[in-house]
Amino acid sequence: MKQLNIYMISLGCPKNLVDSEVMLGHLPKERYAIVTDEAQADIILINTCAFVEEAKEESVDAILDAAEYKTKGSCRLLAVCGCLPQRYSETLMRELPEVDLLFGIGEIPHVAELLEQALEQRTVAVDKSSYLYDHTTPRTRSSPFFSAYVKISEGCDNHCAYCVIPSLRGPLRSREIASVVEETRQLVASGVREINLVAQDVTAFGLDRGKRELGALLKELTRIDDLGWLRVLYAHPAGIDDELIDLVAGEEKICKYLDIPIQHIDDEILGRMNRHTDSAGIRALLEKLRARIPDVTLRTSLIAGFPGETDAQFARLLDFVQEGWFDRIGVFRYSREEGTPAAEFPDQIPARISKLRLDRLMKAQKRISFRKNRALIGKVEPVLVEGVNEETDLLLRGRCARQAPDVDGQVYITAGQAVVGDIVPLRITDSSDYDLIGEIVEDEEL
Repeated sequence: MKQLNIYMISLGCPKNLVDSEVMLGHLPKERYAIVTDEAQADIILINTCAFVEEAKEESVDAILDAAEYKTKGSCRLLAVCGCLPQRYSETLMRELPEVDLLFGIGEIPHVAELLEQALEQRTVAVDKSSYLYDHTTPRTRSSPFFSAYVKISEGCDNHCAYCVIPSLRGPLRSREIASVVEETRQLVASGVREINLVAQDVTAFGLDRGKRELGALLKELTRIDDLGWLRVLYAHPAGIDDELIDLVAGEEKICKYLDIPIQHIDDEILGRMNRHTDSAGIRALLEKLRARIPDVTLRTSLIAGFPGETDAQFARLLDFVQEGWFDRIGVFRYSREEGTPAAEFPDQIPARISKLRLDRLMKAQKRISFRKNRALIGKVEPVLVEGVNEETDLLLRGRCARQAPDVDGQVYITAGQAVVGDIVPLRITDSSDYDLIGEIVEDEEL
């Protein structure tokens, strides 16, 4: 059979990226050649996100842009997969005739068969999501060779009032500890220095088997030789226990970094969000983390404009942000998602007000981030070298352990030499709002 060129577009979060890499891994190399230019592609495959309205709009825009290559390029098949068809397959089939194949999350391992079928006739394949990959699953990585995401579970049982994830991804399904460990061993053996653990809620890992097992998993992973950094992302505040705190504090390989989405600080809002925590619990957790891991970097996610959020409740959230508990924040405008309890709540906030509130939160955090970055000047930090500076190939760039890939800033290296993928000591000499600047220190030990 003729070999076909395939171009992959992966939208949304790192969890989606893992799905995209798994799909590419399932494509037989003798039949499909992965290309990096849409114009050369026989097949364009788009893995979509449908978490909030902006993500849906980005997905639809990407589909329409890719559809142009059916006339101006060599594309003969446009395939759309992931959360958007999982949620809107009938609508997409009706309104986007340019799309030849729509399939959902549960059909990921069948991607090759579905593509072959769609070459003959327009195809839709969407069922309830029950798929869970493991260490035996083929995966073609698209991220840098030195860093990888490892998804430790799929689905979610938290049922936050605003969130569609349980309806799209299904209930919590945790991988076996041995499977995650073996996949990580394979990645490290291939040259990966940084492993980022991801899930809808990493702290829920194992609960579908009866107990939280994140601590046990981390202990096993830290025993892997040549693993440089191990990072925990998407940790629900209600699931952070003393075992996890002690491990982050005491294990050298675990980055002193936690991503803890709190979403809000007002108790009434948190209750209506069904977040299983309250302001007192959040404050107690943050105080404990700062006390027991003094140099910890904390990131959070917030929602601006949740239904019924009064000016006073927003002011409470803004005041909390200005207290400076978090080194990084991401803020989302509330998105009214059909099928969620919050979509039926009264007092929906106009988008204009939500946007103003988002801007005020980010402006406040920008000042905090700048202040915290300035406090690092003079310190020596381990930095993972990622490549050359975008502005000049005479200088290097990287990230310190305080910076997660894709969402946080970078370190610009103004002096010293290193190999991409190395973790080197670097003295911070300057900073901006979100980025750091520094020089490699040859005689320092990490």
